[in-house]
Amino acid sequence: MSRSLLIFVSVCLALAVGEQARYDNYRVYKVIANDIDQLAALKDLDGSTDSMIFLDGVHALSKGVHVVVAPHKVPDFVNILSTKGITHELVEEDAQSRLDSVDLGISGRARSGYGWTSYHTLEENYEWLRSLAKAYPKVVSLIVGGKSYEGRQILGIKISHKSGNKGIFIEGGIHAREWIAPATVTYIINQLLTSTSPQIKNIAINNDWYIFPHANPDGYAYTWTNDRMWRKTRRPYGSCFGADPNRNWNFHWNEVGSSNNACSDTYAGPSAASEIEVKTLSSYISSLKGKIHLYISFHAYSQYLLYPYGHTNQLPPNVADLKTVYNAAVDAMNKRYGTKYTGGNIYDAIYPASGSSIDWAYSNVNTKLAYCYELRPSSNNIWYGFQLPASQIIATGEETIDSIVAMVGKAKQLKYL
Repeated sequence: MSRSLLIFVSVCLALAVGEQARYDNYRVYKVIANDIDQLAALKDLDGSTDSMIFLDGVHALSKGVHVVVAPHKVPDFVNILSTKGITHELVEEDAQSRLDSVDLGISGRARSGYGWTSYHTLEENYEWLRSLAKAYPKVVSLIVGGKSYEGRQILGIKISHKSGNKGIFIEGGIHAREWIAPATVTYIINQLLTSTSPQIKNIAINNDWYIFPHANPDGYAYTWTNDRMWRKTRRPYGSCFGADPNRNWNFHWNEVGSSNNACSDTYAGPSAASEIEVKTLSSYISSLKGKIHLYISFHAYSQYLLYPYGHTNQLPPNVADLKTVYNAAVDAMNKRYGTKYTGGNIYDAIYPASGSSIDWAYSNVNTKLAYCYELRPSSNNIWYGFQLPASQIIATGEETIDSIVAMVGKAKQLKYL
């Protein structure tokens, strides 16, 4: 049975179409596994039922994992935790009240038009991209990186001022519920086209930019119409839906940090590149082999900057350069608002995770600088995590473009760009 049938369905999300899943009286627990058996028990629970949503990956001992639990499932859930001796703490009694308390700017966006004081639907973002090709015909061209299970385009733009530039590839929104990622990507696009800053104009003119705000368009659309907390693609797998498109790339696929359970949010899919979104986008990127010298993926949340690898703690051959660029980017992120980022290689900095886009790009298209931004907020705020208030979109975009300027500058110094 799908989650939409198990969850109490109530009023529509403002300006969205269709029924929107609600989380009234859903409780949120923070659980910690202190030994291998407890960790295995949590992994078994992850994806076992649509009545439990794991907001964090179950990967490591002594690491807090937040779980949203339906009211009818609370007694069973708490009983399992108690029986296994798993440390647990109730951190919220009504998940919906917390979600409702965050202003996403949606109610006012029709009046204010397209901008960064609110979040936008998939079609609004796509229409804006189309408008850029008309407004800047000599610089901007529409590109299609692939298609989705439900037949949508993975639509992007190429920004190119002159021939001979090296390429930078940006993708966002591969996880559907991480709305700040595509919002930040569109902010970056706008800055590259309109900023009067000499530093931003320099990187805009002297590089070719291939930018896709939505690598998972079906999932993003679904977060507006049906379930704000949806993460995966929308291809059906038995009674469950979707695979994690950032565990589905054909590089050390499904070795670690992913699930074989189709109901899990980290389901790796039945095979590498099983998701048409990943298959077609990776094919498009492969067609650019030799042109893409920096690959950037945007996610949320935790304020991390990550680089390969996710499948092993073995470091890449050019790790010294990866660290040098990382340091420049993190330092620049901190200067405007004091926002502190940490990070490093995926496996050690956050958790083991194989089959990611940046690992694939690093290893398959000779893109030796590949990074993943986990944007605002910090990992201490689970409620702002997947729906950062709209009032923070611009600040997030500003500090991120600062970081990108520093990243590109350092990459150029090191002769990657």
